[in-house]
Amino acid sequence: MDALSIITLAMGAAWASGINLYATVLLVGLLGSTGLVPLPEGLSPLTSPVVLIVAGVAYLAEFFADKIPGIDSIWDTVHTFIRIPAGALLAGGAVSGLGEDYMVALALLGGAAVAAGSHATKAGSRAVINTSPEPLSNWAASLFEDILVVGGLLLALFKPGLFLAFMLLFFLVAIWLLPKIWRGLRGLYQRFSGKNDRKALPEAERGFSLSPLDRNSD
Repeated sequence: MDALSIITLAMGAAWASGINLYATVLLVGLLGSTGLVPLPEGLSPLTSPVVLIVAGVAYLAEFFADKIPGIDSIWDTVHTFIRIPAGALLAGGAVSGLGEDYMVALALLGGAAVAAGSHATKAGSRAVINTSPEPLSNWAASLFEDILVVGGLLLALFKPGLFLAFMLLFFLVAIWLLPKIWRGLRGLYQRFSGKNDRKALPEAERGFSLSPLDRNSD
């Protein structure tokens, strides 16, 4: 693989890990083990049968957990501490064969940042979608994410230039979307914690309207 392909693979694996780590490991490992994609030496452990079996079982678990409203957000919260470090390690492993230590360090930092960005977009979007009482939107979002990961990784492996354009578009949308997700989640928190309702009530209903004179007159 040339330098551009390696760097694109590093960023693609980190990006996909932030959305679905186990699908990423499974797909990259399968393509490497079948010889369809020559993986860098640092990613050769992904072709191990043991790694593939574990990734496959974990992917099945995530496939079902990710489609249950509420459970998916708990899963995303726990995987905040798994997807981001894994994305960094995959990016570092991809460029380790380039022979420059600073490249590995940059890949680790860049991979962590990319994985964190895609993970925040995925987890925040799903938390907002979970406010819908019907499960169909949740299922559709989960399936879309699976397709997005597979499609993005295939672009990274076979069409590096297209993937870089795709990733740029993804993060431009994420930059536009994340503040809206944050405002939506903050509004939901305030609504469920009763802060907005309490502020909206007249003083008389909050129990603070009676002045000392009013109480004495009673």
